[in-house]
Amino acid sequence: MDSQQTIEHGRTVIRIEAAALTALVGRIGQSFADAVNMIHAASGRVVVTGVGKSGLIARKIVATMNSTGTPAIFLHPADAVHGDLGMVTQGDVVLVLSKSGNTEEIRNIFPMFRQIGVKTISIIGSMDSYLAKHSDIALDGSVEEEACPHDLAPTSSTTVALALGDAIAIALLQQRGFTVEDFAFYHPGGSLGKRLLLSIEQIMTMGDAVPVVRTTVPLTDAILEMTGKRLGATCVINGDGTLAGMITDGDLRRLLEKHHDINNLLAEDAMSRNPKMLYPNALASFALEMMEQYKITQLVVVNQQKQPVGIVHMHDLIQLGLR
Repeated sequence: MDSQQTIEHGRTVIRIEAAALTALVGRIGQSFADAVNMIHAASGRVVVTGVGKSGLIARKIVATMNSTGTPAIFLHPADAVHGDLGMVTQGDVVLVLSKSGNTEEIRNIFPMFRQIGVKTISIIGSMDSYLAKHSDIALDGSVEEEACPHDLAPTSSTTVALALGDAIAIALLQQRGFTVEDFAFYHPGGSLGKRLLLSIEQIMTMGDAVPVVRTTVPLTDAILEMTGKRLGATCVINGDGTLAGMITDGDLRRLLEKHHDINNLLAEDAMSRNPKMLYPNALASFALEMMEQYKITQLVVVNQQKQPVGIVHMHDLIQLGLR
Protein backbone atom coordinates (compact mmCIF):
# COMPACT_ATOMS: atom_id res chain seq x y z
CA MET A 1 0.00 0.00 0.00
CA ASP A 2 1.48 3.33 -1.01
CA SER A 3 1.17 6.61 0.88
CA GLN A 4 -1.69 7.90 -1.23
CA GLN A 5 -3.76 4.78 -0.54
CA THR A 6 -3.07 5.15 3.18
CA ILE A 7 -4.16 8.78 3.07
CA GLU A 8 -7.36 7.85 1.25
CA HIS A 9 -8.17 5.11 3.76
CA GLY A 10 -7.77 7.66 6.56
CA ARG A 11 -10.05 10.12 4.79
CA THR A 12 -12.65 7.42 4.23
CA VAL A 13 -12.80 6.67 7.94
CA ILE A 14 -13.34 10.34 8.72
CA ARG A 15 -16.04 10.65 6.04
CA ILE A 16 -17.95 7.62 7.34
CA GLU A 17 -17.82 8.82 10.95
CA ALA A 18 -18.74 12.37 9.95
CA ALA A 19 -21.74 11.03 8.03
CA ALA A 20 -22.83 9.06 11.10
CA LEU A 21 -22.68 12.22 13.21
CA THR A 22 -24.59 14.21 10.59
CA ALA A 23 -27.34 11.58 10.61
CA LEU A 24 -27.41 11.73 14.41
CA VAL A 25 -28.28 15.43 14.37
CA GLY A 26 -31.69 14.67 12.86
CA ARG A 27 -32.46 12.18 15.64
CA ILE A 28 -31.96 14.65 18.49
CA GLY A 29 -35.57 15.19 19.49
CA GLN A 30 -38.00 14.90 22.39
CA SER A 31 -36.44 11.72 23.76
CA PHE A 32 -33.13 13.56 24.09
CA ALA A 33 -34.82 16.43 25.95
CA ASP A 34 -36.61 13.93 28.19
CA ALA A 35 -33.29 12.23 29.03
CA VAL A 36 -31.64 15.53 29.94
CA ASN A 37 -34.62 16.56 32.07
CA MET A 38 -34.65 13.20 33.83
CA ILE A 39 -31.01 13.54 34.83
CA HIS A 40 -31.43 17.18 35.80
CA ALA A 41 -34.35 16.33 38.09
CA ALA A 42 -32.58 13.38 39.74
CA SER A 43 -31.38 13.76 43.31
CA GLY A 44 -28.51 11.32 42.84
CA ARG A 45 -25.76 10.67 40.33
CA VAL A 46 -25.58 9.37 36.79
CA VAL A 47 -24.36 5.76 36.79
CA VAL A 48 -22.88 5.05 33.35
CA THR A 49 -22.27 1.46 32.27
CA GLY A 50 -21.14 -0.44 29.20
CA VAL A 51 -19.01 -3.38 28.10
CA GLY A 52 -15.88 -3.38 25.94
CA LYS A 53 -15.52 -0.35 23.68
CA SER A 54 -18.85 0.96 25.00
CA GLY A 55 -17.37 0.77 28.48
CA LEU A 56 -14.43 2.93 27.42
CA ILE A 57 -16.79 5.52 25.96
CA ALA A 58 -18.85 5.34 29.16
CA ARG A 59 -15.78 6.24 31.21
CA LYS A 60 -15.14 9.28 29.06
CA ILE A 61 -18.75 10.42 29.43
CA VAL A 62 -18.39 10.08 33.21
CA ALA A 63 -15.29 12.30 33.11
CA THR A 64 -17.06 14.91 31.00
CA MET A 65 -20.10 14.99 33.26
CA ASN A 66 -18.05 15.27 36.44
CA SER A 67 -16.06 18.18 35.04
CA THR A 68 -19.19 20.04 33.94
CA GLY A 69 -21.22 19.83 37.12
CA THR A 70 -23.09 16.52 36.78
CA PRO A 71 -21.91 13.94 39.37
CA ALA A 72 -21.34 10.61 37.61
CA ILE A 73 -19.70 7.24 38.23
CA PHE A 74 -18.81 4.27 36.03
CA LEU A 75 -20.22 0.82 36.81
CA HIS A 76 -18.64 -2.19 35.12
CA PRO A 77 -21.38 -4.76 34.46
CA ALA A 78 -19.13 -7.70 35.38
CA ASP A 79 -18.24 -6.11 38.71
CA ALA A 80 -21.86 -5.16 39.34
CA VAL A 81 -22.87 -8.79 39.95
CA HIS A 82 -20.02 -9.17 42.43
CA GLY A 83 -20.98 -6.38 44.77
CA ASP A 84 -20.50 -3.11 42.87
CA LEU A 85 -24.24 -2.89 42.27
CA GLY A 86 -24.30 -1.46 45.77
CA MET A 87 -23.07 1.86 44.38
CA VAL A 88 -26.46 2.33 42.67
CA THR A 89 -29.01 3.96 44.95
CA GLN A 90 -32.47 5.43 44.65
CA GLY A 91 -32.29 8.87 43.13
CA ASP A 92 -29.61 7.83 40.62
CA VAL A 93 -30.16 7.59 36.88
CA VAL A 94 -28.49 4.75 34.97
CA LEU A 95 -27.12 5.53 31.50
CA VAL A 96 -26.42 2.35 29.51
CA LEU A 97 -24.29 2.18 26.36
CA SER A 98 -24.65 -0.80 24.03
CA LYS A 99 -24.31 -1.13 20.28
CA SER A 100 -26.55 -4.17 20.02
CA GLY A 101 -28.88 -3.32 22.87
CA ASN A 102 -28.77 -7.00 23.79
CA THR A 103 -25.41 -7.24 25.56
CA GLU A 104 -25.61 -10.25 27.88
CA GLU A 105 -23.77 -8.63 30.80
CA ILE A 106 -26.14 -5.67 30.66
CA ARG A 107 -29.24 -7.87 30.44
CA ASN A 108 -28.08 -9.75 33.55
CA ILE A 109 -28.03 -6.63 35.72
CA PHE A 110 -30.80 -4.60 34.09
CA PRO A 111 -33.65 -6.13 36.15
CA MET A 112 -31.72 -5.11 39.28
CA PHE A 113 -32.06 -1.46 38.31
CA ARG A 114 -35.81 -1.91 38.36
CA GLN A 115 -35.65 -3.50 41.80
CA ILE A 116 -33.53 -0.63 43.14
CA GLY A 117 -36.01 1.81 41.66
CA VAL A 118 -33.76 3.89 39.42
CA LYS A 119 -34.62 5.37 36.03
CA THR A 120 -32.76 4.08 32.97
CA ILE A 121 -31.61 5.73 29.77
CA SER A 122 -29.98 3.76 26.96
CA ILE A 123 -27.81 4.84 24.06
CA ILE A 124 -28.18 1.91 21.69
CA GLY A 125 -27.53 0.91 18.11
CA SER A 126 -30.79 -1.01 17.64
CA MET A 127 -34.21 0.36 18.52
CA ASP A 128 -35.55 -3.19 18.21
CA SER A 129 -33.46 -4.50 21.09
CA TYR A 130 -33.99 -5.57 24.69
CA LEU A 131 -32.69 -2.26 26.04
CA ALA A 132 -34.88 -0.23 23.68
CA LYS A 133 -37.94 -2.04 25.01
CA HIS A 134 -37.05 -2.00 28.70
CA SER A 135 -35.36 1.38 29.24
CA ASP A 136 -37.35 4.38 30.42
CA ILE A 137 -35.79 6.36 27.58
CA ALA A 138 -33.99 4.93 24.55
CA LEU A 139 -31.72 7.17 22.48
CA ASP A 140 -31.04 6.03 18.92
CA GLY A 141 -27.28 5.70 18.45
CA SER A 142 -27.48 3.56 15.32
CA VAL A 143 -25.11 3.92 12.37
CA GLU A 144 -25.32 2.86 8.74
CA GLU A 145 -21.86 1.32 8.84
CA GLU A 146 -18.74 1.11 10.92
CA ALA A 147 -15.64 2.78 9.52
CA CYS A 148 -13.92 -0.60 9.75
CA PRO A 149 -13.75 -2.06 6.19
CA HIS A 150 -15.19 -5.33 7.54
CA ASP A 151 -17.98 -3.43 9.34
CA LEU A 152 -16.92 -5.12 12.58
CA ALA A 153 -14.69 -2.94 14.81
CA PRO A 154 -16.77 -0.35 16.72
CA THR A 155 -15.77 2.98 15.19
CA SER A 156 -18.70 5.01 13.91
CA SER A 157 -20.92 3.56 16.64
CA THR A 158 -18.56 4.57 19.45
CA THR A 159 -18.13 8.03 17.91
CA VAL A 160 -21.91 8.49 17.86
CA ALA A 161 -22.25 7.24 21.45
CA LEU A 162 -19.53 9.61 22.61
CA ALA A 163 -21.16 12.55 20.81
CA LEU A 164 -24.53 11.75 22.40
CA GLY A 165 -22.88 11.60 25.82
CA ASP A 166 -21.20 14.96 25.20
CA ALA A 167 -24.51 16.42 24.03
CA ILE A 168 -26.24 15.28 27.23
CA ALA A 169 -23.44 16.64 29.42
CA ILE A 170 -23.40 20.04 27.74
CA ALA A 171 -27.19 20.33 27.74
CA LEU A 172 -27.09 19.65 31.49
CA LEU A 173 -24.33 22.25 31.87
CA GLN A 174 -26.57 24.84 30.23
CA GLN A 175 -29.62 23.86 32.29
CA ARG A 176 -27.61 24.28 35.48
CA GLY A 177 -26.16 27.62 34.43
CA PHE A 178 -22.67 26.14 34.87
CA THR A 179 -20.20 29.01 34.40
CA VAL A 180 -16.59 29.36 33.33
CA GLU A 181 -15.76 30.01 36.99
CA ASP A 182 -17.50 26.76 37.97
CA PHE A 183 -15.44 24.90 35.37
CA ALA A 184 -12.26 26.44 36.73
CA PHE A 185 -13.23 25.38 40.26
CA TYR A 186 -13.30 21.75 39.15
CA HIS A 187 -9.96 22.18 37.32
CA PRO A 188 -7.82 24.01 39.91
CA GLY A 189 -4.62 22.35 38.70
CA GLY A 190 -5.11 23.32 35.07
CA SER A 191 -4.16 26.50 33.27
CA LEU A 192 -7.76 27.68 33.09
CA GLY A 193 -8.28 27.10 36.80
CA LYS A 194 -5.21 29.12 37.65
CA ARG A 195 -6.26 31.96 35.38
CA LEU A 196 -9.70 32.21 36.92
CA LEU A 197 -9.03 31.37 40.56
CA LEU A 198 -5.49 32.37 41.46
CA SER A 199 -5.25 35.80 43.08
CA ILE A 200 -2.20 38.01 43.35
CA GLU A 201 -2.01 37.68 47.16
CA GLN A 202 -1.46 33.93 46.73
CA ILE A 203 1.70 34.36 44.70
CA MET A 204 3.14 37.82 45.41
CA THR A 205 6.38 38.44 47.25
CA MET A 206 5.46 40.04 50.57
CA GLY A 207 6.71 41.08 53.98
CA ASP A 208 10.40 41.77 54.48
CA ALA A 209 11.16 40.31 51.05
CA VAL A 210 9.58 43.34 49.37
CA PRO A 211 12.24 45.96 48.47
CA VAL A 212 11.21 49.37 49.81
CA VAL A 213 13.10 52.67 50.21
CA ARG A 214 12.05 56.22 50.98
CA THR A 215 12.22 58.96 48.39
CA THR A 216 14.97 60.75 50.28
CA VAL A 217 17.49 57.92 50.65
CA PRO A 218 20.66 58.02 48.52
CA LEU A 219 20.27 56.23 45.21
CA THR A 220 23.18 53.99 46.13
CA ASP A 221 21.16 52.69 49.10
CA ALA A 222 18.24 52.02 46.77
CA ILE A 223 20.52 50.01 44.49
CA LEU A 224 21.71 47.96 47.47
CA GLU A 225 18.07 47.28 48.39
CA MET A 226 17.35 46.11 44.85
CA THR A 227 20.44 43.91 44.82
CA GLY A 228 19.68 42.36 48.19
CA LYS A 229 16.03 41.54 47.45
CA ARG A 230 16.77 40.21 43.94
CA LEU A 231 13.54 41.32 42.26
CA GLY A 232 15.08 43.77 39.80
CA ALA A 233 13.18 46.67 41.32
CA THR A 234 12.32 48.53 44.51
CA CYS A 235 9.27 50.41 45.67
CA VAL A 236 9.85 54.05 46.62
CA ILE A 237 7.58 55.44 49.32
CA ASN A 238 6.68 58.85 50.71
CA GLY A 239 7.01 59.79 54.34
CA ASP A 240 3.52 58.45 55.08
CA GLY A 241 4.32 55.07 53.54
CA THR A 242 2.28 55.57 50.38
CA LEU A 243 3.77 54.56 47.04
CA ALA A 244 5.60 57.41 45.33
CA GLY A 245 7.24 55.48 42.55
CA MET A 246 9.34 52.50 41.55
CA ILE A 247 12.93 52.01 40.46
CA THR A 248 13.67 49.14 38.07
CA ASP A 249 16.86 47.90 36.44
CA GLY A 250 15.66 49.68 33.29
CA ASP A 251 15.30 52.97 35.13
CA LEU A 252 18.89 52.68 36.35
CA ARG A 253 20.22 52.00 32.85
CA ARG A 254 18.37 55.00 31.45
CA LEU A 255 19.64 57.15 34.34
CA LEU A 256 23.26 56.16 33.71
CA GLU A 257 22.94 57.33 30.12
CA LYS A 258 22.35 60.84 31.49
CA HIS A 259 24.39 60.83 34.72
CA HIS A 260 27.81 59.27 35.03
CA ASP A 261 28.04 60.19 38.70
CA ILE A 262 25.07 58.95 40.76
CA ASN A 263 26.61 59.42 44.20
CA ASN A 264 24.71 62.63 44.83
CA LEU A 265 21.35 61.41 43.53
CA LEU A 266 18.40 60.34 45.65
CA ALA A 267 15.93 57.53 45.09
CA GLU A 268 13.29 59.97 43.89
CA ASP A 269 15.66 61.16 41.15
CA ALA A 270 15.68 57.72 39.56
CA MET A 271 12.15 56.45 40.19
CA SER A 272 9.33 56.17 37.70
CA ARG A 273 6.38 58.07 39.11
CA ASN A 274 2.85 56.59 39.08
CA PRO A 275 3.93 53.00 38.48
CA LYS A 276 1.39 50.36 37.50
CA MET A 277 -0.12 48.74 40.59
CA LEU A 278 -2.97 46.50 41.62
CA TYR A 279 -4.69 45.17 44.73
CA PRO A 280 -4.06 41.78 46.38
CA ASN A 281 -7.46 40.39 45.35
CA ALA A 282 -6.77 40.95 41.64
CA LEU A 283 -6.50 37.79 39.55
CA ALA A 284 -3.07 36.60 38.49
CA SER A 285 -4.31 36.51 34.90
CA PHE A 286 -5.12 40.23 35.12
CA ALA A 287 -1.58 40.93 36.33
CA LEU A 288 -0.21 39.03 33.35
CA GLU A 289 -2.40 41.01 30.95
CA MET A 290 -1.16 44.29 32.48
CA MET A 291 2.48 43.26 32.19
CA GLU A 292 2.07 42.25 28.57
CA GLN A 293 0.09 45.38 27.71
CA TYR A 294 2.61 47.79 29.25
CA LYS A 295 5.70 45.65 28.52
CA ILE A 296 6.84 45.52 32.14
CA THR A 297 8.06 42.64 34.27
CA GLN A 298 7.00 43.72 37.78
CA LEU A 299 3.87 45.11 39.36
CA VAL A 300 3.52 46.69 42.79
CA VAL A 301 0.70 45.37 44.96
CA VAL A 302 -0.81 47.98 47.27
CA ASN A 303 -3.45 48.10 50.00
CA GLN A 304 -6.40 50.48 50.13
CA GLN A 305 -4.13 53.24 51.50
CA LYS A 306 -1.83 52.86 48.44
CA GLN A 307 0.94 51.45 50.62
CA PRO A 308 3.02 48.72 48.96
CA VAL A 309 2.39 45.25 50.42
CA GLY A 310 3.92 43.10 47.72
CA ILE A 311 5.48 42.69 44.31
CA VAL A 312 4.56 40.21 41.60
CA HIS A 313 7.11 39.34 38.91
CA MET A 314 6.52 38.04 35.41
CA HIS A 315 8.70 35.01 36.19
CA ASP A 316 6.28 33.98 38.95
CA LEU A 317 3.41 33.92 36.49
CA ILE A 318 5.37 32.03 33.84
CA GLN A 319 6.41 29.36 36.34
CA LEU A 320 2.74 28.83 37.18
CA GLY A 321 2.00 28.14 33.51
CA LEU A 322 -0.15 31.22 32.99
CA ARG A 323 1.65 32.29 29.86
